[in-house]
Amino acid sequence: MAVPLALLALVALLAPGLGVAFPGCDYPVHQWCSSREIAVACQVRAAGARAAPPLARAGSPCRAHLCANLSRPAAAPVEVSLFYESLCPACRGFLVQELFTAWLVLPDEALSVTLVPYGNAKEKNVSGKWNFQCQHGPEECLGNMIEVTVTVLNFSTYFPVIFCLESGSSVTKNLEACLQVYAPQLDGGRIAACVQGDTGAALMHRNAQLTEALDPPHQYVPWIVINGVWQGEKPEACGGSGAPKAPKAPKAPARCRR
Repeated sequence: MAVPLALLALVALLAPGLGVAFPGCDYPVHQWCSSREIAVACQVRAAGARAAPPLARAGSPCRAHLCANLSRPAAAPVEVSLFYESLCPACRGFLVQELFTAWLVLPDEALSVTLVPYGNAKEKNVSGKWNFQCQHGPEECLGNMIEVTVTVLNFSTYFPVIFCLESGSSVTKNLEACLQVYAPQLDGGRIAACVQGDTGAALMHRNAQLTEALDPPHQYVPWIVINGVWQGEKPEACGGSGAPKAPKAPKAPARCRR
């Protein structure tokens, strides 16, 4: 089943507003809910779609109009697993600009997302404790640890927090600010304690095992698995050594190879 994640990113190009037609919406109001494509073009959303988080509402494609007849997708939820690392530019771009956008505009039943921060890291058991080395250094290890600790929360809570971290100026220094906006009920101090303790190490070890169990083995990040199937060779910006080569494209500094 093809998943139009890239197409959903086009929704962000539509101008926000209420009660008027937008560029790309050439349909009268009574037809706005006649199909999902028209609903997207006219910036209406299906009943059950998520409201935009506070900082994502500016310029959001979500509008007040609801389409009750589009409340449930015809197929089972699409399961997207993202294997990534917190400071990889390509990973941050995909998570913030594509995956989060798709999750935001689709109904709850349409998309199931699993985030696995670890990527090209390495782990070693030293005297019964797991130590980790990350591709982009100790700061990335800390960022990975913060994000894996946050994932123990309800997904609808933790994904906006991770979006906030990854879209901000610093993944490792903005936890308190992101929690204040997206999860003010949570105690940042308790999360920090988990990051520094055995809980964080155990969660990261689990992600290491999930990453090492990938078949075929990952060769770069972001590594995207949809409905249990790896999505094949990515553009050069995400290219990995040893993978079948895609058509040549200008080299980009964002790639994060093993």
